[in-house]
Amino acid sequence: MDFDFSPIVDNWRFFASGLGMTVLLSIVSAVTSLLAGLAIALLRLYGPRWLRPLLVFYIDSMRAIPVLVVLIWIYFAFPIIANVTFPPFWAALVALTLHIAAYAAEVIRAGIESIRPGQTRAALALGMSRAQILRKVLLPQAIVRMLPAFGSILTIAIKDTAIATVIAVPELMHRAETVAGQSYRPVEVFTAVMVAYFCILFPVTRGVDRLYRRFAHLGRS
Repeated sequence: MDFDFSPIVDNWRFFASGLGMTVLLSIVSAVTSLLAGLAIALLRLYGPRWLRPLLVFYIDSMRAIPVLVVLIWIYFAFPIIANVTFPPFWAALVALTLHIAAYAAEVIRAGIESIRPGQTRAALALGMSRAQILRKVLLPQAIVRMLPAFGSILTIAIKDTAIATVIAVPELMHRAETVAGQSYRPVEVFTAVMVAYFCILFPVTRGVDRLYRRFAHLGRS
């Protein structure tokens, strides 16, 4: 079999724009997922008791439903129910946030609960409020302990952007499908895409691992 990578070279600007969209969607979805996960975890730990079963149901539901199903429901079904239409990019962002936030919430909850309760009791004895304890005692240690899991969440956010191709978000995978269909060179095109994802994800995973090794001592108590 002869390999011809000229379709990638000839369309590098087309691929570059798709790669930029992938990076943008990855970063924004990772940030929104972590923020939403933090809010959900705090509400589950410190919120009203009646709210906790609802949050547990949301977390379990999102972890039980494939992200592709969530994406298709947000893009095709939600507009029928609520009469609100999302553009493809925003539909993908909402779906990824809803899905990944459930995992982030469990990571954050576990990180906070891993801190010994004696530290909370000592802080209360010193007259600190619950908010001060969370901000100055629990979260600084928990964040360090959660770094490996946060790296996994970021990796999932980057990889899951590929599913946005089903609703025509012009990210890397969608660009690759277009070029592969026009050039009849799927092997070369999708191999290049696989290498591109690896070049993005490998430094991210190694960087988070090095960051954790450097600051791991700050999470010990």
